[in-house]
Amino acid sequence: MHTTPSPTADSSGEPAIELRDLVKTFQPLRGSTDTVVTAVDGIDLTVGHGEVVAFLGPNGAGKTTTLDMVLGLTEPTSGTARVFGRPPRSAVIGGHVSAVLQTGGLLRDLTMRETVRMIASTYAATAPVDEVIDRAGLAALSGRRVSKCSGGEQQRLRFALALLPDPRLLVLDEPTAGMDVTARHEFWQTMHADASAGRTVLFATHYLEEADAFAHRIVLVAGGRVVADGPTAEIRSRASGRTVTAVVSDDAAAPATAALLRLPGVTDVKRRGERLVVTASDSDAVARLLLGELGGRDLEITTAGLEEAFMALTGRSPGEPSAGSPPDGIPARRGAVPAEVVR
Repeated sequence: MHTTPSPTADSSGEPAIELRDLVKTFQPLRGSTDTVVTAVDGIDLTVGHGEVVAFLGPNGAGKTTTLDMVLGLTEPTSGTARVFGRPPRSAVIGGHVSAVLQTGGLLRDLTMRETVRMIASTYAATAPVDEVIDRAGLAALSGRRVSKCSGGEQQRLRFALALLPDPRLLVLDEPTAGMDVTARHEFWQTMHADASAGRTVLFATHYLEEADAFAHRIVLVAGGRVVADGPTAEIRSRASGRTVTAVVSDDAAAPATAALLRLPGVTDVKRRGERLVVTASDSDAVARLLLGELGGRDLEITTAGLEEAFMALTGRSPGEPSAGSPPDGIPARRGAVPAEVVR
């Protein structure tokens, strides 16, 4: 039976997370001709107790580096980061913060239950092992060796480990990576219960539908800076116009795309399966062209959503690299500490 946590309320008046003019640069490797890379360029962010905040941006926008500084895995080049009014590392050591990250060293020869018990033994006090295993949806898999688990199952194990200290803040970086649709749904059901109980959640994801459905607030970053910050509905409304989709034959797709892009007010046309997806300020003109000259069918018109707002504000899709993004290998997390045991 799943239980709902009861995070301790804060009496200090300090926000859960406070970042002020946060900057992180990386020096080039010795002998390299590369220049200094600025991964985070002056981020200001305050997250209150009990908020559920989606931290979104294109690849290389500075999301992971910022989360690393919130977790105390790397120090800012300049600026300050405070978590519950104290340095991030202190908050983590005190058991106030846990993380579910994309990678991290799990001992492959241990079972899931043995892994949770081993990590639990390193804390002064933890939630019951059976409880966190159940809440992570691993009760039926607890006797399985880590080496035999899928990527999604290993990610759920990291979630179980993060729940052990009953943290007041959960930091999640692509928490559902590798999970199937059912596991993703169950994970977010658990997170809904946590958030309802007052736990603060900061998460990064490329699944925009997760951010749209779960987050109370969205912070959008690009080029190491915050470009939008507000309630989810407000961010969604930043996308002007509507989305028009229609089925178009393969032979007609390329000329149809060219014709649509010539229409005034059309900002984007892309192929998605057998459909053309058009973002435009004048949906009526697009519909007339699609159904008439271009021979489209099964036409649908919807209000532009979070994905369209994301592209309008960053100029890129969620999985597309940010302009000037640092090359692979720069994230400070690599080689720092086992990612699922941030203490």
